[in-house]
Amino acid sequence: MRTRTKMYAAAVGMATTGALLLSSGGATGHGYTDSPISRQKLCQNGTVTGCGGIQWEPQSVEGPKGFPAAGPADGRICSAGRGGFAPLDSPKRPNGQDWPTTQVNGGQSYSFRWQFTARHATTDFKYYVTKPGWNQDHNLSRSDLNLTPFFTVPYGGKQPPATLSHSGTLPTGLSGHHVILAVWTIADTGNAFYACSDVKF
Repeated sequence: MRTRTKMYAAAVGMATTGALLLSSGGATGHGYTDSPISRQKLCQNGTVTGCGGIQWEPQSVEGPKGFPAAGPADGRICSAGRGGFAPLDSPKRPNGQDWPTTQVNGGQSYSFRWQFTARHATTDFKYYVTKPGWNQDHNLSRSDLNLTPFFTVPYGGKQPPATLSHSGTLPTGLSGHHVILAVWTIADTGNAFYACSDVKF
């Protein structure tokens, strides 16, 4: 009888722990870009494998806001500084190959799209791109980026819909592989969400 009681208590404890983990995982879900497709979405949809936990949480790349003056440290920008999402920071995907790229043209009007699992009051969306001649052989750093966003969408504290698209003009004078960094800044917390997308001009 005592053994059965202990087993029951252990089962309840495990179930409670599992429920807490699931609820905390759900609570961290917020949003990501899928146009141009972000590294986290490539991991989630199976195009890129071996990414670790990000494959289940593409919406959870959340870190301190205030980029570029604040925010994630250099080398940890694409993961928003979250150690469990470190594969997003690497210049190569886990199998050593280049990240897949989206074909774009300088000067074109492009529709940037976000998918949200939690719709927060929003300050703005900003988009940055790597500079000509940027160092592609290390994790993304501020020195690789043009730190003036090429596209900003003020949002005035409103909540976005579940899917949000906005059109902006891609910068000119770029060729080959570049990274677009999208930053969604939350109005009522100290955080922002980060998404790195590999593109080819």
